[in-house]
Amino acid sequence: MAVKAEIEQFVEDYLRIEGEKQLLAEELKALFDDMKEKTDVKALKAAIRIAKIRSRLGDAESEMENILAVVDGKVI
Repeated sequence: MAVKAEIEQFVEDYLRIEGEKQLLAEELKALFDDMKEKTDVKALKAAIRIAKIRSRLGDAESEMENILAVVDGKVI
């Protein structure tokens, strides 16, 4: 019987998390939709990509600046 209770708890937790993911996805979409009325969509997406790269690099801020300098040199 303990296994049944564990499975039921697992399913309950899983469904709760799935619901939270859906709410977060809707919130992100609304946030993006609101901002894209004020700013260029390509600029928003680029800013998001840069922020994600920075978060992955952590303390390697100088590394990020080097990458941006190289990319900036390649952009026409």
